[in-house]
Amino acid sequence: MERISIELTDYCFKGCSFCYNGSNAKGNRFWLESELVGFVQDCAANGLKAVSFGGGEPLQHPDIFSILTKLQGKLFRSLTTNGLLLEQNLLELVKAKPDKVHVSVHFPDDQVEVSRVIEQVHQLQSVGIKSGVNLLVARSWLEAARQAALRIRESGIGNERIVYLPMRHADTPSPQEIATVAGGANFQSMTCLATCRKSERFCSVAVDQTVAWCSYTAARRKLVALNFAGLTAALQDLDLTFCGGIDGN
Repeated sequence: MERISIELTDYCFKGCSFCYNGSNAKGNRFWLESELVGFVQDCAANGLKAVSFGGGEPLQHPDIFSILTKLQGKLFRSLTTNGLLLEQNLLELVKAKPDKVHVSVHFPDDQVEVSRVIEQVHQLQSVGIKSGVNLLVARSWLEAARQAALRIRESGIGNERIVYLPMRHADTPSPQEIATVAGGANFQSMTCLATCRKSERFCSVAVDQTVAWCSYTAARRKLVALNFAGLTAALQDLDLTFCGGIDGN
């Protein structure tokens, strides 16, 4: 296991209706800082190389900057944010020195959102934080996604800094449609883009401390202990339930 994704909270006042884990403004679950830091540090001591923080909205976790600071130097730390709280928290984020921050475009047809994310990604880069874009692509808005991706690339944010994320569970584009949105060039997406399968290098841990082989599968198992041994035990013989999201099926 080299990389894990951790949902810090189910609190997100953006509350997108299609959110894969149902995060919304009424979310009230958070990882405790002491539990999270201890868990990640033990995993890092056993070979984990990178952790990515999501949610919910990680900037709505009350201890996100302390968590990032305490894990500095232990492993690669990244987070994905919707960007709505980025301006007011930029100074604290700079102090916490995450290794990478990606800002999400959830609605590529929203020109205001696309413009804001482009500006924020450039701003992060200007203050020394490696940054990029997560662009959500649904089959029903392929042209909007293509136009948004073109704007992002023309702003100087190339495909090496964009992750093209296909909508899951429904309205899912095909790999070929994602490639078209990406401009027909090499692009980054999920390893399961073409086929649903486990990755021996990656797993996802939810805010309720359940573990899965990806963020979208319903097959999950509770951590029996908040350490690397507990993570390994939870993954042992764990199934991977197809999310129903390949090629729109």
